[in-house]
Amino acid sequence: MAAARKSLTRYKRIVIKIGSALLVDRGSGLKKSWLDAICDDIAELKARGIDVLVVSSGAIALGRTVLDLPSGALKLEESQAAAAVGQIALARHWSESLSRSSIVAGQILLTLGDTEERRRYLNARATLKQLLKIGAVPIINENDTVATTEIRYGDNDRLAARVATMAGADLLVLLSDIDGLYTAPPHLDPQAKFLDAIAEITPEIEAMAGGAASELSRGGMRTKIDAGKIATGAGCAMIIASGKADHPMKSIIDGARHSWFAPSAAPVTARKTWIAGQLQPAGELHIDAGAQGALKAGKSLLPAGVRMVAGQFSRGDTVSVIGTEGREIARGLAGYDADDARKIAGRKSGEIEEILGYAGRSAMIHRDDLVMTDPAHKHDHHASAENKDEAHA
Repeated sequence: MAAARKSLTRYKRIVIKIGSALLVDRGSGLKKSWLDAICDDIAELKARGIDVLVVSSGAIALGRTVLDLPSGALKLEESQAAAAVGQIALARHWSESLSRSSIVAGQILLTLGDTEERRRYLNARATLKQLLKIGAVPIINENDTVATTEIRYGDNDRLAARVATMAGADLLVLLSDIDGLYTAPPHLDPQAKFLDAIAEITPEIEAMAGGAASELSRGGMRTKIDAGKIATGAGCAMIIASGKADHPMKSIIDGARHSWFAPSAAPVTARKTWIAGQLQPAGELHIDAGAQGALKAGKSLLPAGVRMVAGQFSRGDTVSVIGTEGREIARGLAGYDADDARKIAGRKSGEIEEILGYAGRSAMIHRDDLVMTDPAHKHDHHASAENKDEAHA
């Protein structure tokens, strides 16, 4: 597996995610020498012809320091005020550090809707690609000044994975205070083994993920594995590495230990990448063994194979498909509203018109709108081709 790993400098487009604790010290504020060092790393990558995008945490942490807010949990309005102050300072520091190498920084603040709603996703993608085209380095963060609990990512690991798929990156690097994935949290289990290379993210790999991290970070290994599922499913490799030392990207190139996650050998198309990466499915369709076999063979999900419909969703919303073992095996765009889906669940397609009073679609989810998300149930079927411009998104 390690032999399949490409040298960092052979990738064409890299997204680097930086955790808050790497960039901001709770007491003294911004770690300027560290920022300057990673900007030197970025300049070196760009000199080799590699596109670089940065997903930078740290706005709230920096704002707390500037405003001298007490430690501990902040109220929503306090964290949003901290983000407003911290974000402008963070962007200035990135711009100044990159300008030492004559690199222009472009700030992009995203909310959940910018990646979950198709039109806004395509618009954000076009902006990213234009910035890269002119040689700028996009500095991306969640828009914490307006995002509330209900409409936020809540972590920058998954945001970075969505940015990586949106920008057509071939490598996502998550820099944090841990140097990779272990079989168990190493601070709790002295027998924990370090995993150098991960061929695919199986339920066993997911079970190894620990809990949340520090006060300054909303992420943890759990969100990193979630990010890995989004990125690798789209054909983007992922690295988890320590960013504690100066020049963390150079350190990886020089052989510093890290965990490498292989990209899927058969990445899904751009539209299906977007479906698979949806963070908040609107509902669930629980299916029987027959339907599960049909999906694995690349077929559509028919009403007859649906045992139960959960949640309230509209036609076109993303829903989870739950297999016989009670675990999500696929995601897709619902062909029916939830109420109509409940009426025709378990019934033959020929009965739909009589039950609903209109013809409707024969499929609950058409195969072109469905993507398998569980490695154990993935298949080799390729649905209808999309236009070339979408193929690498």
